[in-house]
Amino acid sequence: MGGISMKEILSIVTQRGQVTIPAEVRRLLGAKTGDKVAFQIEEGQVRLAPASMTLESAYRSVKPVGRPEDFKRVEREAKQEHVSREVRKLSIHEVSGH
Repeated sequence: MGGISMKEILSIVTQRGQVTIPAEVRRLLGAKTGDKVAFQIEEGQVRLAPASMTLESAYRSVKPVGRPEDFKRVEREAKQEHVSREVRKLSIHEVSGH
C-alpha cells in the first residue's frame, strides 16, 4: 500500500492557550527563537507553517550600512544649500542688470 505516512507529536495547551512547538517540528519548519509561524486553516484542518515575509517581520531585520542619518543636520544643510542657490540667482540677476 502506498499510503501517506503520518507521525503524531503531542503538546499540551497551557492555561493561556500557548503550546510548545516540539524540537522535531521546529527543525522541520526551520523555526528559530523569535521567528513567527502561521496557523493555516482550510476545510477544518489546521497546518503549522513558517510565516510569510511581511513588512512587520522584515522591520529591523537588516542592519543599516552606515549610522542612521541626523535628520536635523540634513534639514539644516538642505536649507543652507537652498539659500545659497537663491543668493547666487539674485547675484547673477544684479550683475546682468535684470
